[in-house]
Amino acid sequence: MERSTRSRKVGSPLFLSLLLLLLIALIVHLSLVAQTAAHRVGVGHTAPNFSRLDLTHRKIVLSAYRGKIVLLNFWATWCEPCLTEMPTFVEWQKQYGSGNFQVIGVSMDDAVPQVIAIVSRLKLNYPVLMGDEYLGADYGGVLGLPVTFLIDRDGKIQARYQGTPLTRIHSDIQNLLQSH
Repeated sequence: MERSTRSRKVGSPLFLSLLLLLLIALIVHLSLVAQTAAHRVGVGHTAPNFSRLDLTHRKIVLSAYRGKIVLLNFWATWCEPCLTEMPTFVEWQKQYGSGNFQVIGVSMDDAVPQVIAIVSRLKLNYPVLMGDEYLGADYGGVLGLPVTFLIDRDGKIQARYQGTPLTRIHSDIQNLLQSH
């Protein structure tokens, strides 16, 4: 009887050590996967394609916008900087959207009714679809909001913005519009 108690005590640290090693290996693996994803979606790489329904149930396929410059904006209803920049995106859509430019909003919220309320309140004139952790991961991990990607006519990411002044984004859009 004394021996089995002792063997359980000896086995416990071994089990915990193996569990700790497994946890460390998992963390390292996930870190490498995240780094690989981030490298795939960097500037100059093709933007990951997606197909999702927008809030009006219209199918939005990113690759269908080839030939246009796309401003892909990840946002949320609780994000004050997001809500502050969105009226400017409405203006840019009005100004440049006649055929060469398209804003696409990706809400990272869980609740659709809140998103619909914001879209209505801000009178957004561009498609808004619901995002999730999978779409965010496809774009290298969207960990802080807002995150915006500028995609050229060939579907390549030209810039990733986070905390960037709108004047800089506007200048980059104008440069791309003038380049063809």
